[in-house]
Amino acid sequence: MNGMLQFVQENFMHVAPILAAGALGLIIIFERGLAIFWAYPLSNPRAFFDKIRNYILNERIGEAIALCEHYRGKPIANVVREGLLRAHQPESVIVHGLEIAVGEAQDRIQARVPFLAMIANVATLLGLLGTIMGLIQSFEAVGSASAQQRSALLAAGISTAMNATMFGLAVAIPCMVAFSFLTNRANRLAAETERSAVRVMELIKQRYFSAGEGTPGAPQSGGRSNNVKPMARHA
Repeated sequence: MNGMLQFVQENFMHVAPILAAGALGLIIIFERGLAIFWAYPLSNPRAFFDKIRNYILNERIGEAIALCEHYRGKPIANVVREGLLRAHQPESVIVHGLEIAVGEAQDRIQARVPFLAMIANVATLLGLLGTIMGLIQSFEAVGSASAQQRSALLAAGISTAMNATMFGLAVAIPCMVAFSFLTNRANRLAAETERSAVRVMELIKQRYFSAGEGTPGAPQSGGRSNNVKPMARHA
């Protein structure tokens, strides 16, 4: 541990960019982890959609919107709310509003996660740069040193080079692992927002649209629409 601190003190200019990249990566991991695993998902999506279905089929749109407002900040609730606000408008208007809402929700879910891959790559390259610079300095020192000093200087230079590589990898590996976990979870949440848009569109069509029409008509007694357009996926 003391050797690591001494290395940082003696090579701060080489290590500082790696430490800065590591600090930025840690902040992103913490913030995105809280959002994606805790703040964004609904605790019980099945119960949420059961209530939404009941409200829509009983023409209690105001209560359905109020339920979404209660979960404001949850991407799925925000998408459903945008569909409900347009429930009495033409189908094309509802679909367009849902597509925009899904795109915004997915952008919000996936925000900043790709930076972790970039930070991992940059940290690795910075470690490699420190390694090369350390080797260059050690060989320059060996060239101008006496025979008795060469072994010690060469060993010190190689140690500096390896420590630089280690620092780079120590930042890159956790960032890549976190990137994989967060990307997987973010993609699942993004897919759930898309499915929620399709579900709310089906319910609205089932209750407010006549079969085969794209404008509000007489309420239907039941059955699911078979011509629901899937929401466009925004990367």
